[in-house]
Amino acid sequence: MPDSPTLVQKLETAPSRRPKPAGRPFFGLIDAVLVPDPAGFDFDGAVSETHAAAAWTWMVRDIAPDLIDAGATGDEPGAREALDALMPELLQRARAALAATAADAEMTRRLKVQFGGETAFERLPVVLNALKCRSLLDKAQAFGRAANGMADEAALGLALQSMPLSDHAVSALLMQAAMGQVTNPSKLVTAVIRLTGSASEKAVQRAGFGPLVDAMLSHAQAQVPALQQYGAFADIDLVCRAIDRFHRLMRAVTGFIELGRLSRWSMLVAAVTKNVSEVVEPKLRDVTLDVNLALRRHQGTDRLDSDQVLAALNGCYVLATVRDCRDSLALNAMFDQIWTQVGQSLEVHVQRNLEIFRQNPTDRVTGARLDAAIKMAELRFNTEYADVLRRARDGAEKRAG
Repeated sequence: MPDSPTLVQKLETAPSRRPKPAGRPFFGLIDAVLVPDPAGFDFDGAVSETHAAAAWTWMVRDIAPDLIDAGATGDEPGAREALDALMPELLQRARAALAATAADAEMTRRLKVQFGGETAFERLPVVLNALKCRSLLDKAQAFGRAANGMADEAALGLALQSMPLSDHAVSALLMQAAMGQVTNPSKLVTAVIRLTGSASEKAVQRAGFGPLVDAMLSHAQAQVPALQQYGAFADIDLVCRAIDRFHRLMRAVTGFIELGRLSRWSMLVAAVTKNVSEVVEPKLRDVTLDVNLALRRHQGTDRLDSDQVLAALNGCYVLATVRDCRDSLALNAMFDQIWTQVGQSLEVHVQRNLEIFRQNPTDRVTGARLDAAIKMAELRFNTEYADVLRRARDGAEKRAG
């Protein structure tokens, strides 16, 4: 096989001193099935980023140091294509290495240590299978995008049946890759129920669509890192999208499939819901306080605390998103309390700032604070209520003019 100038480099340094490979594991060849840590649960279609990195390091350092440049990042022109061309040789060497250690307990133990632990080593077959099926992952993603435009449920069902349902390992990878592109997971579940003629968990699994549900739960769990953002620089749009995405995925599973009381899927749903709810809860806890601090008047020289206003607005955005997705979260009691408190606080602050503004419409600080209060009221109540307040504000300005 011809050497690639961007990947091939004979390494003469000792194995322990070889640099760790940089860039994305496998230069993005299996990004479609990678999930952020913690993965939450093992699934044959998903590979955690940590386990992919461990397998990549092992290949570069121990399997093919003569083929792969340990310093390559994957950003070099043609690097991904060159690695793809080398993959048959890499997979052959990797399987040979595993076969050589299978009968030797000590060599197996050392290999597990090199991998960083038994769990990462046990997930190696999934990584290798993903690399073997790499050419199919792009097609699976294309299927996911195409499914979004399929209005005919029967046509969608036929497309789903074209998946290799009898090969669980391959089907799992393809479902994971496809699900990342699907905007309405419920549409796929209803198509599956139509095919199976039953919404029971066992019927879905017997028909070979178990990996589809596993992929949905995997993607639901994968929303956690996007939610773990705090402080003034948190991307609230990303947080809200992650909550909405989690809700769509969980709704597809719990809203259409009849789950057994103590089944594997039921336990996974409970665990993922608990995990996500625990991450979202702190984002709601201080919304009432943030609103009060943002909309209060300051003694002496009045001023608008822009950072506090931003925190309050962000909190209201998250609160409104949770309201729409609350059926998929275990936050009902806490949400009801905060929802009521924020509503009461906003009513008081809006009326107070509106009265002050009517008395002095030229007060820019009060005007800016009133604008922020109206935006928060729009998120908490509705657009119609906010429009009434805006007209009242505009009327006060016109009378002053």
